[in-house]
Amino acid sequence: MAATEQEILEGLAEIVNEETGLETEAVQMDKSFTEDLDIDSLSMMTIVVNAEDKFGVRIPDEEVKNLTHVRDAVNYINSNQG
Repeated sequence: MAATEQEILEGLAEIVNEETGLETEAVQMDKSFTEDLDIDSLSMMTIVVNAEDKFGVRIPDEEVKNLTHVRDAVNYINSNQG
């Protein structure tokens, strides 16, 4: 069953928390991964791999660079889940 946008956001927040130690409440739709959440490229790749596993989606490397804000990742996962 496909996850809702809210479920995706909460799942991403948990993944970000596990990788970076950021509070899950800090991960909001309008936040930039690099500027607001201070996530570097290595952590971002780990987050992407964990999100792929959690949501059953494939996020190609060339697509990752377009996921600059949390909203971008949520929308991508929402549109591409099984």
